Amino acid sequence: MSSRETKIDVILIGAGIMSATLGTLLKELVPDWKITVFEKLSNAGEESTNEWNNAGTGHAALCELNYTVEKPDGSVDISKAIKINEQFQVSMQFWSHLVNSKLIRNPQDFIMPLPHMSMVQGEQNVTFLKKRFEALSNNPLFQGMEFSDDPEKLMEWIPLIMQGRASNEPIAATKIDSGTDVNFGALTRMLFDHLESKNVDINYKHSVNDIKRTSDGLWELKVRNLDSGTVERHTAKFVFIGGGGGSLHLLQKSGIPEGKHIGGFPVSGIFMVCNNPDVVAQHHAKVYGKAKVGAPPMSVPHLDTRFIDNKKSLLFGPFAGFSPKFLKTGSMFDLVTS
Repeated sequence: MSSRETKIDVILIGAGIMSATLGTLLKELVPDWKITVFEKLSNAGEESTNEWNNAGTGHAALCELNYTVEKPDGSVDISKAIKINEQFQVSMQFWSHLVNSKLIRNPQDFIMPLPHMSMVQGEQNVTFLKKRFEALSNNPLFQGMEFSDDPEKLMEWIPLIMQGRASNEPIAATKIDSGTDVNFGALTRMLFDHLESKNVDINYKHSVNDIKRTSDGLWELKVRNLDSGTVERHTAKFVFIGGGGGSLHLLQKSGIPEGKHIGGFPVSGIFMVCNNPDVVAQHHAKVYGKAKVGAPPMSVPHLDTRFIDNKKSLLFGPFAGFSPKFLKTGSMFDLVTS
């Protein structure tokens, strides 16, 4: 272990969207704090945050049916949908502040307006969707949502999905134009560029191997430089573990009660990508479906328009994938050791 020891106010582990957001908030609120970031990979936003590793949905409960539950009396509980939408409104207000303050530029490089739709099949599901639509429509957060069970209208909204579809069972959809496609990878890289300009110490190719509480209440981290192989000690008042799937081991090593009795089972989401411009041009929305009773949400893939690197494409998924690794760059023993 090298003799290098540094004292820091905040250490952020992982250079994804969570660390990028928290680091930016802290720099706005307490600009004099010393912040250090450690990332195992060579760039920011390369794991779950990367734009090709998620659907890029600005989750505001506009189309995600699992946020609205049908109660035993047949009514639809929209309380969670309202909470999710309010949280996303706060995110957009924060991004707007960053843009208006010239802290980040070109918002079209990370967020684009895009209709969000829910589509269901079968009489029971159509009835549920209509009740959901009626309940949400009374709330200003969902103003402008439309409902249709007319196949001709649905063909107008989603021709790629409706083309060649048999009409022997009821089908319906809701559509709201205030949805978004968010490139979280691009946003993360913008935020880290901003943090770097604010003298945040960002260390790529550095892996945090251990974390423990010291007698004076600080946190001590063992950090390995993956290029040189040297191990350094860093102490901080606060530590944020934002390493995605790799967070569990560090949480357990920290010794805090919340880290006990938790295991990981790394089910991933795999997307199919279409870049054929003739196909891409036939679809302009994020369309979510409804899972069968008792089935996980991932059992119903959604068709998503994406804007990545100023190019429009389609993603279809996610389909469940499995690996014993908690991260793409993790260990084959991650599942067992958790």
